[in-house]
Formats: sequence, C-alpha cells, structure tokens
Amino acid sequence: MKVRIVLGSGASHMAEEIKNKVEKFDKLLIESEVKTFPDGEKYVRVLGDGKEVLVVQSMFRPQNEHLVELLLLGDALREKGFKHLKAVVPYLAYSRQDRVTKEGEPISVRAIMKAISLYYDELYVFDLHNPKTLEYFPGKALNVSPAKAIANYFKDKLGEGLVLAPDRGALERAKTVANILGLEFSYFEKKRISPTEIQMRPVEVDVEEKNVLIVDDIISTGGTMIKAANILKGMGASKVFVVATHGVFAEGAIERVSKAVDELAVTNSIPTPVSKISLVEDILSL
Repeated sequence: MKVRIVLGSGASHMAEEIKNKVEKFDKLLIESEVKTFPDGEKYVRVLGDGKEVLVVQSMFRPQNEHLVELLLLGDALREKGFKHLKAVVPYLAYSRQDRVTKEGEPISVRAIMKAISLYYDELYVFDLHNPKTLEYFPGKALNVSPAKAIANYFKDKLGEGLVLAPDRGALERAKTVANILGLEFSYFEKKRISPTEIQMRPVEVDVEEKNVLIVDDIISTGGTMIKAANILKGMGASKVFVVATHGVFAEGAIERVSKAVDELAVTNSIPTPVSKISLVEDILSL
C-alpha cells in the first residue's frame, strides 16, 4: 500500500508541485479539510484511509495555528485508524528558543517537540537551528539538509567561485554545498575591535574577481548578510549571492538584502517573494 500524504495549510504553497510529483515518488495524496471557526478555533477533517501517512506542515506565521492544526491532523489520522504517522515540518517554529537564558523560562523547542510526539512516530525538519534539540523528540527524528537543492539552483551561477559561511558555526552547511559543487569554501571570522564595532573577514581565501555564495540557515533582519556582501565587494568579488533555508524576514529585510547583493534566494520552507528553491522532492523522498 502506498504511503499517504496529507497537506496542512502550512504546506498549501507547495500543494500544486506536490500534486504534480507525488506519483513519481510512489505516494498517494489524500484530501483534507481545514478551516477556522468564527471564534478562531481550527477544524480539520481527513478524507482518506490507510496505515502509514506523511503529514506536511510548515510552521511559519501564524505559528501557533499551524502547530495546533498539526496536532489536530494527528488526532484525526489516529481516529481514522492510521498506525504510523510521520510529521514533515520544513520550518519548525520556536526552534531558536532552545535554551534557558533567564530563570523561569521554558525550553520552548522541547515543549513543541514533545507536543508533536503525542501523535507522530517520526519527525523530519529542514536545517534545524540547533540539531541537538532533536533529542527532545522521543521517536525517530531527522534534520534534513537542503544542500542539494541549494547547490542545484546555484550551479550555473557561480562558475569557479566559492562558498562562504557567515561565521564558523555555519561552516558545515557551507562545506556541504561547496562539496556538491566542487568548489572552495570558508567562513567569515568575526573580531571585536571596539565595544561597538565588530570586524568581519573571510578566512584564508581570495575572493577577488570571484563569484561568492554566502549560505546560512535563517535570515531575519539581514544585517549580517548585508555587511558580509559589502566586505566582499570591497575585496573585489565579482558577484555576491546570498541563500538561506528559512526566510524569516523582518519588515523590509528582503529589499535591504536584495539591494546589497546580486541575488537573494531562500527555500520554500516559508513562502516569500524570494522563495526560489523547492524542497518538494526532498519532502517526497522521505
């Protein structure tokens, strides 16, 4: 029996592409009904049967609604007799709230994962902010890399360029993309030169007359990317491209970053005007 796929409203922006490709991956898309009552409560209904199901639900704004919907879908599927549930959450809300910084705070990502585990046997997320937090999910959990999709999008744009991480902590992500493309990679080193000023500089690479791709997991305000792009252009880089898995853009960030670089692109884990890289084939292969 084919694995069934259910799409939550957090995956509605992927629905058409998933419908077009689902047979290629030997899966079957089943219909679900999702609506909001006048008082704001969510209503879901699953219109299909089976034993194993993949529920796709990204948790961008409104995050709380998407979370509740994922839980209600899980309950509905259990009620219908589905035995094995997989949650595919391209963007996991609360993932950056992964530690206690003040007494009395929760570890919010832990609470979210425990809630999901009430119904789902497996959890798949893309480019999680802190992959170690998957330990909070008691079942099988996997942090899926979008590196192949990113590399495929940029392979004809970079030439003999190089790939950079905005800091050392993001180096592994840049390395993975660079290895797929067969390119050199490095990272920006940050050095505080005064109480109010931090110097950034790429480590042990020559960027002059080269195309450069900066890779990160999340872009919010875009300030780091803008500063990095300006530094690279000041060092003689030909073109600067910026990519991130999750476009959590603050107001005006897309415009600000786009003006500073030759191209800004993110995946469609969150629907934005610059969501140019599709995760659908990665999702359907799970």
